[in-house]
Amino acid sequence: MRIAHNDGKLVSIFHTAQREAEISFGDSSLYLEKYISCPRHIEVQILGDEMGNIIHLGERDCSIQRRYQKLLEESPSPVVDKKLRRELGEAAIEAARVVGYTGAGTVEFLLDEEGNFYFMEMNTRLQVEHPVTEMITGIDLVKEQIKIASGLPLKIKQEDIIFQGWALECRINAEDPENDFLPSTGKVGRYLPPGGPFIRVDGYLYPEYHIPPYYDSLIAKVIAWGKDRKETITRMSRALEEFTIEGIKTTIPFHLSLIQDPAFQAGRDYSSLMERVIIKE
Repeated sequence: MRIAHNDGKLVSIFHTAQREAEISFGDSSLYLEKYISCPRHIEVQILGDEMGNIIHLGERDCSIQRRYQKLLEESPSPVVDKKLRRELGEAAIEAARVVGYTGAGTVEFLLDEEGNFYFMEMNTRLQVEHPVTEMITGIDLVKEQIKIASGLPLKIKQEDIIFQGWALECRINAEDPENDFLPSTGKVGRYLPPGGPFIRVDGYLYPEYHIPPYYDSLIAKVIAWGKDRKETITRMSRALEEFTIEGIKTTIPFHLSLIQDPAFQAGRDYSSLMERVIIKE
């Protein structure tokens, strides 16, 4: 990916990108798209059955990323109001309807600072961040996906979807945030996940488990729910402080710094957030 801020730059980087594409993929084809500075990454969860019924379950804000990898997700988005939520949902449903999509899926958009949104892609599966949608809707997306795959019709209508409270998810990786996020492998020592009301941990670790270097570094997801965003952040902070994983480096300290940053707590522009939180890029 290359950004061109003027016509002259476009010519030079076009040829560079072509060469890179040819070497990497054996195909020099390129496509152009509008560049949006300081966008928000907003995605909409949908469910569609084989009878043509499609609903959306609101949006998730996945704007906190590093090297195009999501680090934290929340639902709802602090910058999406009811009108915009309806428009995003209608656009997502129409996109799924046009292609005859069935199952659980996510339609992803970029949202600019003026509130204009642009289609980016569709993920035809459940995503890592789906628990935040489950937390605010009370709907088991995995269960619904299995029902749809079995040929059953959706029993949930759009008017049945009620959004309650706020949810955050932190992706905990086996990485060292103080050393350029290098992967951290080895044997897990003491392992104590957080608990309590409105805290959910999806993971697979246990004491003495050996983390190999061959796979994705994601080792756990911490999800918190609250009646509003402030309460949810407070609960997430407590959960991260309680989360104990010894023997390896993890991104738990990074996530604590992230959610305690004033810009994040205010839900403001995240354009310089990562530079303040990450010690070294």
